[in-house]
Amino acid sequence: MSAKGLEGIVAAQSSISSIIDGVLTYAGINIDELAENASFEEVVYLLWHGRLPKANELSQLKKDLAENAAIPEDVITLLKTIPEGNHPMAVLRTAISALALYDPEAQDMSREANLRKATRLQAKVATVVAAYHRIRQGKEVVAPHAEFGYAQNFLYMLNGEEPDQIAIDALDTALVLHADHELNASTFAARVTVATLSDIYSGITSAIGALKGPLHGGANEAVMAMLEEIKDPGNAESYIRNKLANKEKIMGFGHRVYKDGDPRAKHLRKMSEKLTKLTGQPQWYEMSVKIDELVTAEKGLKPNVDFYSASVYHSLGIPRDLFTPIFAISRMSGWTAHILEQYENNRLIRPRAEYVGPVNAHYVPLEER
Repeated sequence: MSAKGLEGIVAAQSSISSIIDGVLTYAGINIDELAENASFEEVVYLLWHGRLPKANELSQLKKDLAENAAIPEDVITLLKTIPEGNHPMAVLRTAISALALYDPEAQDMSREANLRKATRLQAKVATVVAAYHRIRQGKEVVAPHAEFGYAQNFLYMLNGEEPDQIAIDALDTALVLHADHELNASTFAARVTVATLSDIYSGITSAIGALKGPLHGGANEAVMAMLEEIKDPGNAESYIRNKLANKEKIMGFGHRVYKDGDPRAKHLRKMSEKLTKLTGQPQWYEMSVKIDELVTAEKGLKPNVDFYSASVYHSLGIPRDLFTPIFAISRMSGWTAHILEQYENNRLIRPRAEYVGPVNAHYVPLEER
C-alpha cells in the first residue's frame, strides 16, 4: 500500500537532525539549548561536522563566511534586469542557479570542494536576498562588512545601517531555529536531486523551488498577510471563527510530525512579545496570541514555527515577501549538510508508485475513437 505524501515512510538514515517524541535536536543537541546558547555560525558548523566547533574552528568559519559573502558583479547585473513584480523566492532560485556558473569548483565532486561550495552558498545567499531588496527599492547595493557576524551582516546589507544588538540577537535565534528539520520537503528535494550525482547548486536550486510553496516555507508570509487583514486584536475572534465556519485553513498551525506542538514556536513567541513591545507594535503579538488560543481550543492545533516568526520578522522591519527567503538563508545550512551526507553514502532515490489507472486497455485506431 502507498502512503499519501509519503507520510510515516522512512526514506533515509541521517545523523544531522532528529524529531523524536516531539523533541527536535541537531546532532543530538536539543533545539532549546541551541536557541538559548548557540550562534547561527556554531549551528552551521554543527550541522556540517556533527559537533560544535572549537574556538579556532568557529573563528575560521566566521572568517570564511565573511570572505565569501560578496557576489559576482554579473549576478548583481542579473538581479537588476529581473522584471518588477517577481517574488523574491523566484529571484533567489534564479540567482543561486546562476552562481554555479561563476564557481570554478562547480563540477568538482570531492568532499573538500563540496564543503567549500557549501561555505560559499551559505555566505552568498544572504547577500543575494539583501542585494535584490535594495535593487527593487532603487537603492545602491550594500557590500558585506568583513568584521560583522552573519545575522548582523544580513541586516546591515538589507537596511544600509548598522543594526542594534536586539535585532541581531533576534535574527540570530530565528536562524538557529530554522536551520534544519529532518527530512522536510525542500531537504528531500535536495537529496533526490544530488542522489543522481548532480552538483550541489542543482540540489539547492531544487530545495528553493520546494521551499517557495505556501505549504512549506511560504506559510509565514501567509500568516503576516492574515494579521494585516485582521488589523486589530478586537477583530481576531470574529475573523478566525468565520474562517473556521467556512472550513478555511488557518496558516501557521499544525505540523505533520508534531502532535503536541512545535518546540521552536515557544522561542519565537517570546521574541515576538519582546520585539513588538520594543517597536511600539504590540498589536501583532496580541493578535497572534488571540488566534493561537482560539485555534488551539477549537481545532486542537498548536502554532508551528511559521506562526510567531511572522510578527518577529515584521518587527525587524523586514517586508513580508522576504520572510521565506530568510527561511532559505537559514535552511541553507541544513540543505548543504544533507547534500554532503547524501554524497557520502549515495544511492539513487527512486521510489515506486502504486498504479491506480485503467487496466487491460487497448489502442483504438484514430478513425474508431
